[in-house]
Amino acid sequence: MSALLQVKPITTLDPDRLAAKQERLFDSLRALGSVIVAYSGGTDSAYLAWAAHRALGERAIAITADSASIPESHKRDAEAFVSEVGIGHEYIETHEFENPDYVRNDKNRCFHCKDELFNRLDEYARRANFHNIVYGVNTDDLGDYRPGQTAARKHQVKAPLVDANLSKAEIRELSKRAGLSTWDRPAAACLSSRIPYGTEVTPERVKTVEKGEEELKALGFRQFRTRFHGEMVRIEIARDEMARALDSGMAAKFSAIFHALGYKYVALDLDGYRQGSMNEVL
Repeated sequence: MSALLQVKPITTLDPDRLAAKQERLFDSLRALGSVIVAYSGGTDSAYLAWAAHRALGERAIAITADSASIPESHKRDAEAFVSEVGIGHEYIETHEFENPDYVRNDKNRCFHCKDELFNRLDEYARRANFHNIVYGVNTDDLGDYRPGQTAARKHQVKAPLVDANLSKAEIRELSKRAGLSTWDRPAAACLSSRIPYGTEVTPERVKTVEKGEEELKALGFRQFRTRFHGEMVRIEIARDEMARALDSGMAAKFSAIFHALGYKYVALDLDGYRQGSMNEVL
């Protein structure tokens, strides 16, 4: 495991208990008969896609949203993984940026995004004769503010990882045991989550966010976010990578990168990376 990635220790997890949970997951997927996996390419949805393929073979397919809010690098990673494990994979266009309720970016933005995605997946399921849609929410996700879960309930999208009582750390451990390359992938979220509530989300703004984050990745950082605040960008870096970020030479690189992207001010958040920090204002 990379020393740069902050995850819960996984070596103390009971192997028999984990194996039993994984069998429960396989059993629940087999009982569904056929599934579409809403697949982002992250650790959770990748493990779910692998499990669905193991349980159902060709009656499982992974589908990824083709949206401006999904980084191109995530799409490449998603494609590499499905090729690695052999599950069928397709993209489906989503049009959330055409919805004024999404663009307005109030606290329900994620609901409108997932509602659009699940509408498109419902259409695909009817056309291709798949009986169920599943997504990769896990037990750790249940305590955060996630309107997308409301959209999932509206569309009767199932959450097999929750049903198997799997946490993020357990999914990482099971992924590692299965030899999945995604086991230690950093936490990811759509690009629109980098823009504060009340500030309109547009393809141009999320593209600026994407370019900035690709530059940080090229500098060797692993877990980070760039938060869009109009003329200012606020950079969150994992605390165990912070010393490198605070180096004066690195600070100069940050300035050059983000000024070139059109920001007037470049700020490093001294509280470091934390998942869902935009929800702190709610």
